[in-house]
Amino acid sequence: MSTYRLQLNKDFTFDDAAGIAGYLRELGISHVYCSPYLQAAPGSAHGYDVVSHQQVNEELGGAKAHARFSVRLRELGMGQVLDVVPNHMSLGKENRYWWDVLENGQSSRYASFFDIDWQPQEERLRDKVLMPILADQYGRVLKAGGIKVLRVGHKLHVETAGNSLPVAPQSLPVILSRAAEYARSNTLNFLAASFGRLPAPGYEERRTVLARHRDKVVLYTLLERLFAEETGVCEAIDRSLAELNGNLDALDDFLNQQNYRLSYWKTAGQQLAYRRFFDVNTLVGLRVEREHVFEESHALVLEWLRGGVLDGVRVDHPDGLRDPLEYLKRLRDHAPEAWIVGEKILEPGEFLRESWPIQGTTGYDFMNMAAGVLVWPQGMSELSSVYQTFLGTDYAAGFDDFHAIAHNKKIDVMQERLGSDVNQVTSMFVEICEASRDRRDYTRTDIRRAIREVAACFPVYRTYVAPSRNEITEEDRAYIGQATECAKQNRQDIDSDLFEFLRDVLTMTVTGKRESEFLLRFQQFTGPVMAKGVEDTAFYCYNRLSAMNEVGGDPGRNGVSVAEFHEYCAKVQATHPLTMTALATHDTKRSGDVRARLLVLSEMAGRFGSAINRWSRINSGFLRSRPGGGAMPDRNTEYLYYQTLIGAWPLPVERAQSYMLKAVREARQQTSWTANNREFEEALESFIAKTLDHAPFVRELEQFVERVKDAGRVNSLAQTLMKHTAPGVPDLYQGTEVWDLSLVDPDNRRPVDYERRRRLFEEMKNMMGDDAATRVMERADDGMPKMWTIYHALQLRREHPEWFGADAQYTPLEVAGARRDHVIAYLRGDAVATIVPRLTSRLMRAWRDTVVALPEGRWTNRLTGDRIAGGRVTMKTLLKEFPVALLVKETVDV
Repeated sequence: MSTYRLQLNKDFTFDDAAGIAGYLRELGISHVYCSPYLQAAPGSAHGYDVVSHQQVNEELGGAKAHARFSVRLRELGMGQVLDVVPNHMSLGKENRYWWDVLENGQSSRYASFFDIDWQPQEERLRDKVLMPILADQYGRVLKAGGIKVLRVGHKLHVETAGNSLPVAPQSLPVILSRAAEYARSNTLNFLAASFGRLPAPGYEERRTVLARHRDKVVLYTLLERLFAEETGVCEAIDRSLAELNGNLDALDDFLNQQNYRLSYWKTAGQQLAYRRFFDVNTLVGLRVEREHVFEESHALVLEWLRGGVLDGVRVDHPDGLRDPLEYLKRLRDHAPEAWIVGEKILEPGEFLRESWPIQGTTGYDFMNMAAGVLVWPQGMSELSSVYQTFLGTDYAAGFDDFHAIAHNKKIDVMQERLGSDVNQVTSMFVEICEASRDRRDYTRTDIRRAIREVAACFPVYRTYVAPSRNEITEEDRAYIGQATECAKQNRQDIDSDLFEFLRDVLTMTVTGKRESEFLLRFQQFTGPVMAKGVEDTAFYCYNRLSAMNEVGGDPGRNGVSVAEFHEYCAKVQATHPLTMTALATHDTKRSGDVRARLLVLSEMAGRFGSAINRWSRINSGFLRSRPGGGAMPDRNTEYLYYQTLIGAWPLPVERAQSYMLKAVREARQQTSWTANNREFEEALESFIAKTLDHAPFVRELEQFVERVKDAGRVNSLAQTLMKHTAPGVPDLYQGTEVWDLSLVDPDNRRPVDYERRRRLFEEMKNMMGDDAATRVMERADDGMPKMWTIYHALQLRREHPEWFGADAQYTPLEVAGARRDHVIAYLRGDAVATIVPRLTSRLMRAWRDTVVALPEGRWTNRLTGDRIAGGRVTMKTLLKEFPVALLVKETVDV
């Protein structure tokens, strides 16, 4: 019926979650929806960096605390949903699978678990895992003594850059043999030779790999015993290690015998041979399409689903998987009754595939539709002029077309952060061309450029062509055709036949083993291009109205009409009626309430433009001169800054600085995460500190916020009520049951003050009565109207889940009159009516003759207690006491 997202970490554990479960139950929540809680890397703030699928995160309290939490939920009659991470794992010695791979290479029992290219184009990297962890060039670090081989008990480790790495067994003879001479130990000599004789099978030779592992364990057991039985062995090995660490050539040779190659961290962008989560080097891709990997990585979660501990799961980043449909079918087969939603990012006009055996998405599509229907299209056009004017004629030329910016940023990210991924798919396509006499003369350079261009032109995250099933939809065929035609137009310097050949391979017109592998890899590649190029870069560059810069959104659009919103809801009800609906997540760029306030700017573009131009003059003395001309911060950054203050005010200096620093680094225009422009960043931080200490500016800012605050709150209540009554299962992000003015993570992962929310809830419950709505509105600054709306909507869903379920109808209500475009009204079944206003700043509460046509009968407004006769009801009547209306037909037994 509903979910409440909790972000668990060492400061908010299972016991803390159990402590607020009663409050959530009273609020009306049916299911607690937890962030990943399998064992994550030490200190993880989010849980997506899983290191073990076999245990519960000890920092959250471990298995015992998890059991207490689960028992508490059952006592309250509540269920539980868990966020699961099938696409990747975190690196590090805590990940025993990864440690085993680094120690044993392709002979590891777990080499088949990870998505590693053991035969990359560069010969020097073959049969090795690149480890880009050094702070400088390898040779410089080695010379400076930054890499050492140390003994830890009876095992040897390579220590460097704060990392501990295992030593390959086949490299041990050089150390153990010398130590055997010093200790005069025949046993140690025997062990040295035996380690050197271990075979090196590929991971496909499962039986030999297991035999090798058995022998290796025996040898290490004997070595450990030798340490205890023969005096002088430890000292001899330490002496041998000291000699090795003191001889650069010998140490270099030893390191070259490992199954990994230590390198400068900057090499990752172009040379990494394992698939990552986007561009995060420390998160390695899992081969979950292999059944044994699926079984081992999902065993605990499936046990919880079968045992009733979990009622559902949220699948993180399914687009990263080799075959999402195959994975989801396997998951569904194991959990036929589970509620499953996938974090599938849908672009405008795209819908979740009906063939996917899941209930829906995690709600970004609803979020963007809700924002889109609350903006004024004409005002969005006016904001374009405001934005361009503020930037100035010379500067604005590169910021007038969001889609052009997004395309360019995709190209940039492929050249830099995703360079290694481009190299991999390029090498694969080079082989395909080499096997075709008609295409063998295409150069690697042209192929690389063509692949980048096609990926940059993709209008969606990815396609789902499945060579193993000879499966391609017309939808995917159209996306591929659109991308290749776009690429041909953009790169007319490249032979159009190359693009057409790419299209034919991607659509399975041309088939073969190499072609199928390339197709599958390419589909895994376009998602990271979209995510890093658009969401994490372009969204911080194009700032016309930052509220529209949300995951899966199109900031270049001027919103959606009420009719389009109704069409979307009807489609969802028909195809995925139990999808998740959300307004904020741990990944949103802004909270729902920040967006709601900023949406008001589309209704007052002229006033906003005048204000920011005046503020810029007031604050001009706080800018710093840029070497070569210009000022710091630049105009685009300053424009975003003013919007951020409006949306999130009151905003302390430290939070403003932290957010803006993240924003400019993500934008990669003046500075970046990997190449900090400290002069610019210091100028920005100084500008923020001085402007927020400048009384004339702060006074004007607060006056402006007062003008938009109430309309922003009405927007928030409107989208909140729609989220709870539109098709789907509403999700409430932690703490957002009252006004929440958080920005992007980590800002939105700050501790939640649940004591304050509990007190407010108790006060609110005591307000029930004829004048309750009026008294609630008097507590608007505390966020009580939002909690009131959520509480009554959730109670109604609890009382009558059938009115909001898979069989419930979604029917737009007729609205007539002069202000009809300011109303969103619809029925669920024939019993519940949702009526919310839009564009209220322009409305000025003058509803005039606007009416909503309610079905005949008597209706009760659950938010005010008012009783209303069906027929043509005026908006003035419906919203006289509260900004939104939730009506229930009295003829229905409630």
